[in-house]
Amino acid sequence: MTPIRVRRHSATFHPQSARVIIRPFIPGNSHIVASILSRVLVLSETEADAQLRAILAEFASRHFDIESLLLAHYEKVRPHIAQHPPLSRVRQLLIGALFSGEYALESAALFNPSMVPHPDQTGVPAGGVRFIMSLRATGEGHISSIEFRTGVIAADSTIGVEPVSPFVTVPELVPNPTYRKRSFTVKLQEMGFEDGHAAAVMKPLAETFTLQQLDESMARVRRESRPLNRDFRRALEGFRWLAVSNYEINFSSKLALSERIIFPVSPNESNGIEDARFVRFTDDDGSILYCATYTAYNGRAILPQFIETQDFLHFRVLTLNGGAVQNKGMALFPRRIGGRYSMLSRQDDQNILIMFSDSLHYWSNPQVILRPSEMWESVKIGNCGSPIETEAGWLVITHGVGPMRKYCIGAALLDLDDPTRVIGRLRDPLLCPEGNEREGYVPNVVYSCGSMLHGRDLILPFAMSDTATAIATVSLDDLLANLRPAA
Repeated sequence: MTPIRVRRHSATFHPQSARVIIRPFIPGNSHIVASILSRVLVLSETEADAQLRAILAEFASRHFDIESLLLAHYEKVRPHIAQHPPLSRVRQLLIGALFSGEYALESAALFNPSMVPHPDQTGVPAGGVRFIMSLRATGEGHISSIEFRTGVIAADSTIGVEPVSPFVTVPELVPNPTYRKRSFTVKLQEMGFEDGHAAAVMKPLAETFTLQQLDESMARVRRESRPLNRDFRRALEGFRWLAVSNYEINFSSKLALSERIIFPVSPNESNGIEDARFVRFTDDDGSILYCATYTAYNGRAILPQFIETQDFLHFRVLTLNGGAVQNKGMALFPRRIGGRYSMLSRQDDQNILIMFSDSLHYWSNPQVILRPSEMWESVKIGNCGSPIETEAGWLVITHGVGPMRKYCIGAALLDLDDPTRVIGRLRDPLLCPEGNEREGYVPNVVYSCGSMLHGRDLILPFAMSDTATAIATVSLDDLLANLRPAA
């Protein structure tokens, strides 16, 4: 059998502690908030101005428009300020600074990449392709977010990466997002809210409704249902939780891709947005949608969620529905198969499963297609991103966990028309951690969340021991030749 040619590139992505955002730093105790405010309110205007000047001299160069961020945090504590003459902008900014703190998004790790063609290929040299790479950035408290990088793969598969900006900007949260009634109602039913209160809230709403309309409907039902019992209060809390878990965000088109950060917003992702698997999905009508599944983590439980975008500027973040929405590693196929959507998953934490659906947002009835076979994957296997269409079949890059919790990357081949049928599988790993790839936050791990084809090469970005990210190129012809017939 022909050896598989694997080329490790010099381009690597290391965490940079200097890339920071400003987050609220507000004590939960209102008495402490009041004490802090009292210390700044007694300052003279001259003293306040001097303090603010020193703060801006130290921090302004690290952020885009720091003053708007500080004013936003001032607004969060303004209700704690007793009746007082109007405060000057200087004092408002100083108060905002007292209740703010920098957060280093990637101080701990920059890993678990996925890769897709960029929606804008303007100016790319002949035979090349511009790409977008998503990365899981992890900082203080092990909170994970999604960052982006971009570059160009040349005709000969050499890889150039665009410079990374020192600035990072969180998006604008759309204040009044829209919802799809059918998906919202299905999720309410899965959460156990099928009583009359749910029907009373949802019935007046249109097939597409806004957060404001939902709030107005809940307020109306609340007025008509007094006194409120415990079950109804719980139902209203559930409605609001579901609403804020489905949100929309916008980035300015003036921001470079490396300056855009998707940081946790909803309660169910408060401890992290993990392992986004992006895929360029082409529908039957030719329309393109960039989608990603990811794992939301709130510090206690994990929940698969879904991202949609067409331009990497506007994103919709959605909860998924169905009995198969559990565990990690959901990965969408890049097109429909037989008119239906298809998804890989790993509900049982051991095997790779597949499921089909008429809706992008509802998944059930998974079936096992790949189980651990070789020693290097004998603990468990999973996917390393969405399947890739080749003339020979659906190429699935896998990861396997073996002795000493060592993670290696493998591959399998599924039938194009019936992806429940495995037609090939590597006996030996495609990529194993070597040298300094073994050392990191979680040692002995190589892992990917999504690759892409470029000509006859597989471009495989991979994380090194949950710390940094590298890129390898694999000969597609060698890989297909080595996928042995399934037993």
